[in-house]
Amino acid sequence: MKPSSFKKGISSWPVQERPREMLLSHGPEGLSDAQLLAILLRIGRPDSSAVEVAMDLLAQLEGLRGLANRSLEELCAIPGIGPAKAAQVLAAVELGKRALATPLTEGKRIQGSKHIFQHYYPLLRDMRHEVFKAVLLDAKHSVIRDFTVSQGSLTVSIVHPREVFNIAVRESAAAIIFVHNHPSGDPRPSEEDHALTQRLIAAGEILGIRVLDHIVIGDGKYVSFADEGFFTTTS
Repeated sequence: MKPSSFKKGISSWPVQERPREMLLSHGPEGLSDAQLLAILLRIGRPDSSAVEVAMDLLAQLEGLRGLANRSLEELCAIPGIGPAKAAQVLAAVELGKRALATPLTEGKRIQGSKHIFQHYYPLLRDMRHEVFKAVLLDAKHSVIRDFTVSQGSLTVSIVHPREVFNIAVRESAAAIIFVHNHPSGDPRPSEEDHALTQRLIAAGEILGIRVLDHIVIGDGKYVSFADEGFFTTTS
């Protein structure tokens, strides 16, 4: 059932039509994207209900996927969205990403490139710039920690082997896996990706830290340097 006028405050709607009450009575599955978002926003603006503000937000950002890569400033530019509401939306989006990511916790043994992809894909797929990450492993290939090495533009991410291995040495890592995304959605490694990987492997050999893989994440797919045989690793 659709309220007769979105411009009236939600508190004036029949109880059975209010998004929060609908969720409590029937669960979240039956609510539209705008209704779910309105529950986060809680209140609208003087001339519009929270549902109408949510509809405007989704229309301007081209749906829920558009929320995933927006900054606080971009959300606040939409009428009816202030810093508090924008923070609530961004927090919900980040929680959603983390819920979808396969856990990559300290002490967990890496099972292969698919394991890495399942963890990082929800976190990186909607980024509008390249993010280069490193996963530090112990001698049994269990996770010590991961960290962001650099964040670049749409096409270039600057990575300094010195900074990467400085942290790896401090954490007593025995091996390392590199991960980065391609905002274009095409995970095929570029010439720069190949050259960077070779530099990182060479730096790791000097320090006795093995580079096990470099995984490039695209839209729903990935390329593993190790799986593709771009370099040789041993167990």
